[in-house]
Amino acid sequence: MLPCLNKKLLGIECPGCGLQRAVSLIFQGQFREAFLMYPAIYPLIPLLGFLLFNNFYPVKHANKIIIALTASTILLIITNFIFKL
Repeated sequence: MLPCLNKKLLGIECPGCGLQRAVSLIFQGQFREAFLMYPAIYPLIPLLGFLLFNNFYPVKHANKIIIALTASTILLIITNFIFKL
């Protein structure tokens, strides 16, 4: 795993800390542990999947879906970051 430079230099975790470990846990089938490690992983996966799908097969109201998924992902990232402080 790549080390977090923010954590090494400043001593506090960045908003993305835990993402790599959460992805690794998902590939190992440990879904609960992945959520506990980085809660934003679950809205992030559909967001990335939808963005990829929308590139090949445009969806009529894609902007609204992308905004909703992005907002929920950002909200979880910020909430998780605040709780880690």
